[in-house]
Parts: sequence; C-alpha cells; structure tokens
Amino acid sequence: MRIVLAAATVALAPASVFAVDYLTADQATKMMFPEADRFETREIALDTAQMQKLDARGVRARSARWQVRQAQRGASTIGFVVVDEVVGKFELITYAVGIGLDGAVKQVEVLSYRESHGHEIRLPAWRKQFVGTTLASPMRVGDDIANISGATLSCNHVTEGVKRIVNVIDLARSSGALP
Repeated sequence: MRIVLAAATVALAPASVFAVDYLTADQATKMMFPEADRFETREIALDTAQMQKLDARGVRARSARWQVRQAQRGASTIGFVVVDEVVGKFELITYAVGIGLDGAVKQVEVLSYRESHGHEIRLPAWRKQFVGTTLASPMRVGDDIANISGATLSCNHVTEGVKRIVNVIDLARSSGALP
C-alpha cells in the first residue's frame, strides 16, 4: 500500500517539484571570468532595425531589452555574461552565457532546471560543445551541437538561446552599446 501511495504522490506531483537551483547568477559570472575584479550591469535595448537583423540571421528576437554583466579588470572590459531563460518542455531553464571579447562563447552554465527530465543538459560534456562557438558557427542541434535523447527540447531551446545571446552581444557591440 505504501508503494502505491508513494507512486501516486510522485505521479501527481507538479513538475516544479523537480526544480533544482545549481548556481546564482553572481556565482556563474564569477566562475566565467575569475580574473575580473568587478562586474558592471548594463541594460541593452535593441532598436527595431537590430531586431530585424536578428530575424534576418534566423534568430527569434524574443526581447528588445537585455541585461548584460560586463566583466572588468582594471579599466578594461574582458567579457560579457548574459543570464536568460528558455522553456524546456513545460518549465523554464535559467542559464548563463559568458562571451569573450573575440565574440566566442567562453562558458555556458545552467543555473536552474525545473523539468522532470532532460537535466542532462547540465553535464559539462554537453555544455562544453558551445565553448569557442561564434556568429559563424551553425549552433544547431544535430549539426555542431549534439542532442541528448530524452532532452531534445531542452537541447534545442538552450542552443537557440545561446545563439540568440551571441547575436545580441554582437549587435550591441557593433552599435557601440557595448565596448
């Protein structure tokens, strides 16, 4: 009887029961740029032309406003970190992307994962596939980013999110909004 009740309880539990917070945004930012002596938060607002450029690049704009953490060492900017959320299958996945001054992804961290399945996207081997990717990279699941069976939607949505952030940082830098 206890086994039946326990199984019924798990079956009826909302998906958020599986939510795990792995890192805070501050922890992820410091991990990505340990050499930084401070981080300045900047709000980037994409204009209509920039939103259209994103669309022309095959990237869904999703938002015109982005909060960017600018990693500083002394008077020099050494990189950027953007924290974003995408929907896995039903729940939000919070992740952070670190980008160097060369425009290449330095690191991807999953901060919170709330789905009951697909948490494997947090594995270092999967996230490491993004390191060094740039605007020139396809960043497509099944192309340069491997899928994880059972985590297909999470893989696709986080990959789309990383690609979006790389493009947003590029547009912000080319417009002079970021150094």
